[in-house]
Amino acid sequence: MPDLKQYMPDEISAMFAEMELPRYRAEQVIRRLYGAGASSFDEMTDLPKELRCLLAERFTLSTPSMVQKLESSDGTAKYLWRLCDGEVIESALLRYDYGNSLCVSTQAGCRMGCAFCASAPRGFRRNLTAGEILDQILFTQRESGLQISRVDLMGIGEPLDNFENVAKFIRLVNNPLFAPGGRKQGSPVGLNIGARHISVSTCAPPGAISKFTELGTQCNLLVSLHAPDDDTRSKIMPVNRVSGIGQLFSDCADYVKSTGRRISFEYAVIKGVNDSRKQAEQLAKLVLPIGGHVNLIKLNAANGDFIPGDAHAFCKMLTEKKVNATVRRTLGADIDAACGQLRRSSIEIKEGD
Repeated sequence: MPDLKQYMPDEISAMFAEMELPRYRAEQVIRRLYGAGASSFDEMTDLPKELRCLLAERFTLSTPSMVQKLESSDGTAKYLWRLCDGEVIESALLRYDYGNSLCVSTQAGCRMGCAFCASAPRGFRRNLTAGEILDQILFTQRESGLQISRVDLMGIGEPLDNFENVAKFIRLVNNPLFAPGGRKQGSPVGLNIGARHISVSTCAPPGAISKFTELGTQCNLLVSLHAPDDDTRSKIMPVNRVSGIGQLFSDCADYVKSTGRRISFEYAVIKGVNDSRKQAEQLAKLVLPIGGHVNLIKLNAANGDFIPGDAHAFCKMLTEKKVNATVRRTLGADIDAACGQLRRSSIEIKEGD
């Protein structure tokens, strides 16, 4: 049976119309799905029992279960979720003065194979559905009691390798989900998170940025670059062996021209690999023409055999070249907050039983 969360609000309204159900019943279901994050049809107590039974006969309702929660001294919370088929994924709740942000996973595992990433060793399992990505927000809100106002698609997986489901998720989370039929009465029933409060991080598989440009969204685009030359990037990021940096920055320039949005380039500073002055100069020549921002990341200790470089020293090299660069604030270091660490530990424990 199909998962009801896989449908957009207007699709749910159309299905209810086909079943000759009143329009307001569709609105009640939409509120329960995308506002309260219902975990079962039985929770929808404002619906008649007969309708709840009818829905249960025709649809399923995806409901992740929380396997583990770790809380950091800085307020960050890391969640390990088990999906309906037993796959496990992670989400990270980060609390800021300006609101609460959730870092969500888009795949169970990842096929990109980046050498410094904790998600890579276990490989790719499957794509997450739009509903499963959305559930991470809904069920984190239920568990924490906190309202999520920002979403970062930079957890486990490559978002643009799961393009169709991610595009649908963006429409869902960005949709105010007013009452069916365009009746904008009362408060929005969905998450209604603005596009500029949604960030998508990608290592840029071939053609992915062009597809994202065509999507026409005002979401923030973050490109996982991590090296300014093909030789270095291809060694640590296999995706670069298929489509190099020249094509990547051509696609980035088209994105900026089409959307008017600035791109942030993520750059984990690795000692002896990508932190030389020459590489800072190469990076500046790439970024300055398109007005990009460089977000420098302090490499996590769990990233294989690599040694963290001096992110602040590299940042100084870039700013001397007039590059807009900052060092990302580190949160959740004491709770395995790097993407994939908690999931990897969980799988290793399970395999050891």
